[in-house]
Amino acid sequence: MYTRPMSASAPFDLVVQGAQVYTPSGLVQTDVGIRGGKIVQLGVTAQAPTAATVDARGLVALPGAIDSQVHFREPGLEHKEDLESGTRAAVFGGITTIFEMPNTKPNTDTAERLFEKLQRADGRAHCNYAFFIGATAENADELASLELLPGCAGVKVFMGSSTGSLLVADQETLERVLRSGRRRVAVHCEDEPRLIERKSLTEVVDASVELHPVWRDDETARLATERLLKAARNTGRPVHVLHVTTAQEMAMLGENKDIATVEVTPQHLTLSAPECYQRLGSRAQMNPPIREEHHRQALWQALQMGIVDVLGSDHAPHTLEEKAQPYPKSPSGMPGVQTLLPLMLNHVNHGALSLNRLVDLICSGPARIYNICGKGRIAVGYDADLTLVDFGAKRVVEDSAMQTKSGWTPFAGMTLQGWPSMTIVGGQVCMRDNQLVSPPAGKPVRFWDVPAL
Repeated sequence: MYTRPMSASAPFDLVVQGAQVYTPSGLVQTDVGIRGGKIVQLGVTAQAPTAATVDARGLVALPGAIDSQVHFREPGLEHKEDLESGTRAAVFGGITTIFEMPNTKPNTDTAERLFEKLQRADGRAHCNYAFFIGATAENADELASLELLPGCAGVKVFMGSSTGSLLVADQETLERVLRSGRRRVAVHCEDEPRLIERKSLTEVVDASVELHPVWRDDETARLATERLLKAARNTGRPVHVLHVTTAQEMAMLGENKDIATVEVTPQHLTLSAPECYQRLGSRAQMNPPIREEHHRQALWQALQMGIVDVLGSDHAPHTLEEKAQPYPKSPSGMPGVQTLLPLMLNHVNHGALSLNRLVDLICSGPARIYNICGKGRIAVGYDADLTLVDFGAKRVVEDSAMQTKSGWTPFAGMTLQGWPSMTIVGGQVCMRDNQLVSPPAGKPVRFWDVPAL
């Protein structure tokens, strides 16, 4: 591989040596030279001055993994999670960048509240971060300016009620939101009128969590996604449909790729009803729900056909005490930022998808659809965010290993092959061999279509 000579006055801060590096040209065994938080050379000469080296032989170096949907609960719900613990869980899972959702207490729906989150993250976040602004009827006309604030990942719309009070339920307000601004809008698609109409299904004696996908059925998801696509066409606004769960939605979305991008979660690709509810109870409860096996298979088919653009964990922790409440009082959501990558590496090892497709879903895909600067590739000039993976490592998932404050995972007891061994954020090794090895190094994410901080 071509190497550019480096002067003795410009040493590397870090050299990652001997990994199989996932470059734009494919996997190449080479060294990665890092300086000032950037990748400055691929194929480092042994004579180049270096402040530190990492022996990465036997590992695969991927571009830093991006989880573009997490709920870290700060401010207001820090007993479940906070920005320090959530980003710590992220780097233990090989994630170098997160986008955090706005349904906190108070909601992140003003410039002041976004700025407060950025202040809270400064010096405490172990990985890079950006925050969504929540759309409401009250702030709809201000979103065009709010979405351009530094550190803002974009606008998030809840079409159906979930955890928190953010809600855009009617079509008129939805189109007002979409007309206010130009960046891609992330949307939770469940039809609120249908949820209200069917809520009585859960109001029975001894209601079981197995009713969750009955109440929030596939038609609830289909109706909302259909309405969203109509609004997107009417306004000319690109949208990103979060945690898609149904075969019907994927069929529609496959016909609308010019205006809509698509996310799926590892849990919807891995679990299916009714088995997961029988085994896990409310630990399997989330919105939209885990559905029947034929929907899971449809998600995989859509992923293989290229309809799916990104994977997100929808990390949404609650305490086990909260989860133990009788359904439907039990809250929806599960931890996932630490297990996103191991679950998908296990799927790669078992032949369900290729490494190329995985990198597209968790690295280049998020960077592409959200216009992220400097991330998603291992290339000269890009940010020095790397996820080093041991594809041969086998480990049992354990609740006790989870860094989230909630202290549990729905995947406890599963044996997975393929685990992150090292997480490098901005040129700093922050996690190595399941140990935190440096202070928080995370910085706000930069976007091509947003002014810099």
